[in-house]
Amino acid sequence: MKFYVKFGLAVIITATLSACVSQSVHQQKLDENQYLQSVIKGLETDYGRLKEDKTQLIERNDSLSQRLLEAIEHSKLLQEDLMRARADLDRVEKVLADRSAEAGAAMTEMRQRIDRLTAESSVLQQQLEAEREAREARLAEVQGTYDELVGKLEEEIQRGEVKISELKGKLTVNVVDKILFDSGKADLKPAGISVLQQIGDILKSAADKNIQVEGHTDNVPISGTLAEKYPSNWELSTARATTVLHFLQTKASIPGERLSAVGYGEYHPIATNGSKEGRAQNRRIQIVLAAQEH
Repeated sequence: MKFYVKFGLAVIITATLSACVSQSVHQQKLDENQYLQSVIKGLETDYGRLKEDKTQLIERNDSLSQRLLEAIEHSKLLQEDLMRARADLDRVEKVLADRSAEAGAAMTEMRQRIDRLTAESSVLQQQLEAEREAREARLAEVQGTYDELVGKLEEEIQRGEVKISELKGKLTVNVVDKILFDSGKADLKPAGISVLQQIGDILKSAADKNIQVEGHTDNVPISGTLAEKYPSNWELSTARATTVLHFLQTKASIPGERLSAVGYGEYHPIATNGSKEGRAQNRRIQIVLAAQEH
């Protein structure tokens, strides 16, 4: 009986102990399972975050790849632009070098031309100065001749028979025809010879001057028997100018190469032909003294 009782107690104790051990292991398993669930949940959360990061990285990588492609394309375009710019620069440098050489040659030529012009200007200045001095000498000579004529022909000038003028180195002696010629004639009167002799003696000393004798008339036509000898005032004015020229050559000993004669007829009046006084002024002989042309 005691044996059974002891055996029974042993079984109960063993069952009780077994029950206690099983409950402890079970709780441990539950705790482990809960921990594993927590770990799994954390891993799933990390996985989701990593997956999201991966997606973002993929998108960012695609964006960077696109930007890289664009940058490569832009770099290519820049390289092409750079190559073109270098080519343009080479052309510009060549053009500038060529133009620099041309400019240098042009500058050298310009300097040489300036030197030539400077030398020519200097020579011209010397010539102008010499011409000015010669002109002043000629003017002084003409003025001297003018003064001498005025002094010699003072009476004729006062009577209005002779007028003497000087302008820009040209001396003009204007003699009315009535002191030189009778009406319609080309032969010198004694009074005219006296006047011309005085004029010739003075003009002879101006050896570097030419002398032109000009015949002028009024506008009254030649008529009657006189027209047979002088068909128009042209012929009469020319004949009178030629008569004075011959007198200056033969009586005043003025060389023929300094003398010339021209007849202007009625076409160069100095006064109106509408009055007697005006026509009288137009009938004249002009003796023009001017510098010789070289």
